[in-house]
Amino acid sequence: MEAAKTMKKSHIHAAIAISLVFIGVSFRLLPHPANFAPVAAIAIFGGAVLPRRLAVWTPLLAMITSDAIIGFHGLIAVTWGCYALIALASSHWLRTPKFFRGAFLTVSSSIFFFVVTNFAVWVWSGMYDHTLNGLIRCYTLALPFFRNTLLSDLIYTAALFTIFALATRLSGRLIKAESIRAIASN
Repeated sequence: MEAAKTMKKSHIHAAIAISLVFIGVSFRLLPHPANFAPVAAIAIFGGAVLPRRLAVWTPLLAMITSDAIIGFHGLIAVTWGCYALIALASSHWLRTPKFFRGAFLTVSSSIFFFVVTNFAVWVWSGMYDHTLNGLIRCYTLALPFFRNTLLSDLIYTAALFTIFALATRLSGRLIKAESIRAIASN
């Protein structure tokens, strides 16, 4: 009985992870505003509901797959690393999801991604002088992208948790109804 429960749970986790990878790849490939993608939300949601290893690999597989189609870039290690760290943070802070913790982690993840990736752009892209003014210019010019990052992270994270909560409730009702039918037919 316990082995069957564990097997069922692992199948559910696999289905969630595959769905999230599909969503991440699809939304990155479809036309969208710059930096308006669900990958950080997938990392946050995955960290909260999936086993840690799967939570980390889910956004990475979405990025690997979509980057293979869109094209690789010189800051892959930085962007993919950010998503992995966001998933790890979520797996620690959101094991018991709470609204304010989730909102705080989502905003913090957006800020973290913005600070780290734009610092990497400043260091390695050659687009900016390696001076304080160059660093300030890099972050200043990136602010419009941050707005989209923050909005997409908030919207997609809220959507994923809401859909999951509704699906969980619906599946619970379906299981309960099926149990009642089984008892009634005996």
